[in-house]
Amino acid sequence: MEPTAGEYPSGTGVPSVPALRSPQGRTEVRIGVVGCGYWGSKHVRVLHGIQDVERVVAIDASEERLLELKRSFPNMIVHRSLEAALPDVDAVIVATPPRSHVALAMTAMSAGKGVLVEKPLATSSVDAQLLLDESKRLGVTLMVGHTFEHNSAVWKLRDLVQSGEIGDIHYLDSARLNLGLYQSDVNVVWDLAPHDVSIFNFILGSTPSSVQAWGSRHAHQTLEDVAYLRLTYAELNVTANIHVSWLDPCKVRRVTAVGSRRMVVYNDLSSDEPIRIFDKGVTLADGNGAAGTIPLSYRYGDISSPYLVSQEPLDVQDRHLIDCVRTGAVPLTDGANGAAVVRVLEAAQVSLAEDRPVVLAGASMNGHAHRLASAF
Repeated sequence: MEPTAGEYPSGTGVPSVPALRSPQGRTEVRIGVVGCGYWGSKHVRVLHGIQDVERVVAIDASEERLLELKRSFPNMIVHRSLEAALPDVDAVIVATPPRSHVALAMTAMSAGKGVLVEKPLATSSVDAQLLLDESKRLGVTLMVGHTFEHNSAVWKLRDLVQSGEIGDIHYLDSARLNLGLYQSDVNVVWDLAPHDVSIFNFILGSTPSSVQAWGSRHAHQTLEDVAYLRLTYAELNVTANIHVSWLDPCKVRRVTAVGSRRMVVYNDLSSDEPIRIFDKGVTLADGNGAAGTIPLSYRYGDISSPYLVSQEPLDVQDRHLIDCVRTGAVPLTDGANGAAVVRVLEAAQVSLAEDRPVVLAGASMNGHAHRLASAF
């Protein structure tokens, strides 16, 4: 029998999310989804499969999108604006283009509604902090859609890294490549890199001390469509590299962790073996070796793939949102989590503009970074 939330067996790599608890009064939650395009429509589908959702409300300015959703879910309520939908919902998922996130989230929170904002939480650290402060002042849930932090494979990768099973971490590397989809309001860093920054912060339990980025524009005149980021986690002595692209012939979703004892590859496109552990490595050989030679020895061992409970991360995430809205629990991916990722993206934008490493030093950088981040 499949375990319930909060009761997963150890070693499966599944997040331990508290089971849903019923508050006084109404036990079901009404959820509105703002922005019913590619990703928002996935939320609509998932929410319709959750028993504790009383009502799903689709909110989009496009009548065509709403009509298409109504064909699949004939009884669903639809609205053309968030303001019109607010009386019908207890919480809102914001799945619109990034530059609209702050205004929509503020509107929902001001009405007392819990909010999940898709990545990135905002397009500047100033705005991210504004959302965080407002959620605390109003006492409402603020959650960010870092879906990979609700992914059983990423939880397993985190366990392998933090338990020391793969040894001291030499470096991390990720590649998130595809042909499209080009965005209209943010470059490839703000579109794709939030996933990998979130994953790295999560599995390391830390945030970067500095960021350097390189990027280029090919099919777009003003927005970078290919970029490389280098994150330095100074307190852990770990470097993490990120390659993102909208302009690549192959779809790649891969994270590699190289340790002193073992190496791990997380391939999100592999349904059978998303995590593979390689008993491989390079070590210093005994003695100093002959003059001019490199005294190394190579180790080649077994390749293993651990068992993981299969559960759609978006389903895990949306169930967790419902639990937090109903009980007041702090989300695993809360506003502070989202703001930490935005600070890294903002620093990367400064690095792209000025061709230099950027130290994440807090307030001393924020004003300048906010101006540059708003200019791309």
